[in-house]
Amino acid sequence: MKCSAHLRQVIGRRLNLIDPKRGALKLLWVVDFPLFEYDETEKRYVAIHHPFTAPHADEDIPLLATDPLRARAKAYDIVLNGTEIGGGSIRIHQQRSAVEGVHPARHYERGGPEAKFGFLLQALQYGAPPHGGIAFGLDRLTAILAGVDSIRDVIAFPKTQKGICLMTNAPSEVDQRQLKELHIKKAE
Repeated sequence: MKCSAHLRQVIGRRLNLIDPKRGALKLLWVVDFPLFEYDETEKRYVAIHHPFTAPHADEDIPLLATDPLRARAKAYDIVLNGTEIGGGSIRIHQQRSAVEGVHPARHYERGGPEAKFGFLLQALQYGAPPHGGIAFGLDRLTAILAGVDSIRDVIAFPKTQKGICLMTNAPSEVDQRQLKELHIKKAE
């Protein structure tokens, strides 16, 4: 994400697409994302957005068996002045058979989608309403509107680049009792 955002900004500046006075607000709604990408390491298709993103349209469903990389996702991003400020998707909500139509393209290991998502597949047998969502990055939006280059300038309690909170000193050490309770062994 950071790399693509930086690349967008560099290209925007070189092509004079960014208002240097930051007076103009240009919104862009991005759709027609691919549903899958191929993971060379795992030798399987993986969801680009998340495993329950719905295929874009009826014409994309046959592609799941023949050419999964051409199938589009019902996913979307909203971009303001070259910075992604939100993203989301419509989830698969049809009957179990529709979900199973998407999941074989992913080549799940160890029991297939039933082993990993059986609880959801079972719930879909009873029906679910169409549903989706969008998550806004209010910190990014605020930074753009405030005319600053870094979201750290507008976040009340910013973390460092290493993910450390200077105010609370988080993350802190976890005590052995907590680790034992969670069956976690600390790497030495």
